[in-house]
Amino acid sequence: MSEEILIVSRENQIATVTLNRPERRNALNPPLMKRLTTTLQDLSEDPEVRVVVLTGAGGAFCSGGDLRATGDAKKNDTAGQKNTRPKSFEDRVQWLRSRMEAARILHQMPKPAIAMIRGAAAGAGLNLAGACDLRVASENAVFVTSFARVGGSGDYGGAYFWTRILGTAKARELFFLSEKIEAKSAHEFGIVNRVVPDSELEAYTYAIAEKLASGSPATYRYMKQNLNTAEEGSLEKIFDLEAVNMTLSGMAARAAFEQTRKPDGSEENS
Repeated sequence: MSEEILIVSRENQIATVTLNRPERRNALNPPLMKRLTTTLQDLSEDPEVRVVVLTGAGGAFCSGGDLRATGDAKKNDTAGQKNTRPKSFEDRVQWLRSRMEAARILHQMPKPAIAMIRGAAAGAGLNLAGACDLRVASENAVFVTSFARVGGSGDYGGAYFWTRILGTAKARELFFLSEKIEAKSAHEFGIVNRVVPDSELEAYTYAIAEKLASGSPATYRYMKQNLNTAEEGSLEKIFDLEAVNMTLSGMAARAAFEQTRKPDGSEENS
């Protein structure tokens, strides 16, 4: 059993969040779900972090929810052991809803998030990847929704993310058929942005992350806000927001130019 279920490392203003349950293909059990949510919230608010990379330890990204953990919880109930698993329907809904915040934070954090994927990205793991802005996959990556196979309808925002990434027809195919999709096909499908040899996954992903980290935080924050709003907002709302954000980012860029430096976000406070 891994001592640390979640590992966070930082370098060059890039934070790497590693799901660390390789013996369970990084399946999400309750402690990991809670820890992931609080960690992502902290990184979202940290001005020293410009890019977040989400990945999994060992040979998998994340195989989804840990069904064995659910089974163990039921056994504990039966055996009369102490168990914090919610009992009522309302409590169970609220418990899951709070854990699902990890995907919302990834999607809405004011900085780019990249999923670095090798091996399985299934169920909730696939949806966490969908919450990221970019997805870079190893040639050995495999993608599957899995929910239909276990009688679940889906969680972690999958219906939202994949409908917007793939379009409604492809999203329904992804969920209803629950077929395993190899990396090359996933790229053609639109699930991932890049597919690279497994030996090059880290180098390729961090080259992208470093490129983003070297840019203006203000630019990417406003850009991400525009793109997220475009998913639901009217054309007029997008025009209004783009006008405001383009003016703000332009002012930041101009201040940096006048000071003969690259935009780094400090100009917003000047």
